[in-house]
Amino acid sequence: MRREFGAAVLALIAISVIPRSSIAAEGATGAYLLGTRGPGAGITPPPGVYFQDDTYFYSGKLGGGRSLPTGGLLVANVSQQTWINLPTTIWVTPAKIFGGDLAFSLTTPFGEPRVNANLLVNSPRFGPIGVNAVDAELALSDFFINSFVGWHSGNFHWQVGVGGVIPSGTYVPGQLSNASLNRPAIDVFTALTWLDPTLGWDLSASAGFTFNQANTATDYKSGDEFHLEWAATKYITKEFTLGLVGYYYQQLTADSGSGARLGSFQGRVVALGGSLGYTFEVGKLPISTRLKIFREFAAENRMEGTSGFLTVSLPIAMDANVRAGAVKSK
Repeated sequence: MRREFGAAVLALIAISVIPRSSIAAEGATGAYLLGTRGPGAGITPPPGVYFQDDTYFYSGKLGGGRSLPTGGLLVANVSQQTWINLPTTIWVTPAKIFGGDLAFSLTTPFGEPRVNANLLVNSPRFGPIGVNAVDAELALSDFFINSFVGWHSGNFHWQVGVGGVIPSGTYVPGQLSNASLNRPAIDVFTALTWLDPTLGWDLSASAGFTFNQANTATDYKSGDEFHLEWAATKYITKEFTLGLVGYYYQQLTADSGSGARLGSFQGRVVALGGSLGYTFEVGKLPISTRLKIFREFAAENRMEGTSGFLTVSLPIAMDANVRAGAVKSK
């Protein structure tokens, strides 16, 4: 029972740790989508091909008359409701690097940020002009390519990896609703999980640094960023999990470029929340689902709100040797 339980964890939960792209950082949101990693963050599944679909929701605001740079504009009293779908294909190769499994993933997101704001237009003749604006556009976001190496030792599992945002979505300067970053970014990360199948506890954490390049359409270079995520999860049964999750974000260097009209605009935010997971089978196909909800606080130079992920993941094809070993162990 312990072996079957551990195999299910490796094959299903571990494929929910791949980072994804998000909306533009100069809109006070980082290139890395906060809350992406959670339970099983450090676990690499067996060699094979996996599919994961995340639907991300966010509702937040920046009130108090504070201004925010986005799309080449300065806006104030901003509220935003966003959904983004993030289909991801993950390939865990048979190759080994320093004894770890080499893996790659590709995410091709799309979504619709809905932005409400008092638009500040800086007119040379009349000065600042306030205009109430609402903008919502369904569009393709930027592709995210990721590679990582994962190791296992007893109950400990860990990864190191690097990913990159490739500007590939639709971006319109002067538009409030842009699902695309329109700038390259590189994210390097490490993740660690302690999983005890006997006790049914999963303790996971992940940390990373994002290095941003300039948005050439607005001449805005966002500063580099740090993100930290954690999760404590209990297996109530082999199929059902319950846990706590959270994240911390801090911008490390100042924004720059002619488009950075608010100066450095360094951001920070903290979030806490909970997660529910359920695994089931359709025929002999195992399917893992998870819901994570976060509530943000202590925000600085960022919107503050509530975010969530609904995740569905499943194996598409597994290495023949892995399948043979699974059959032999039964």
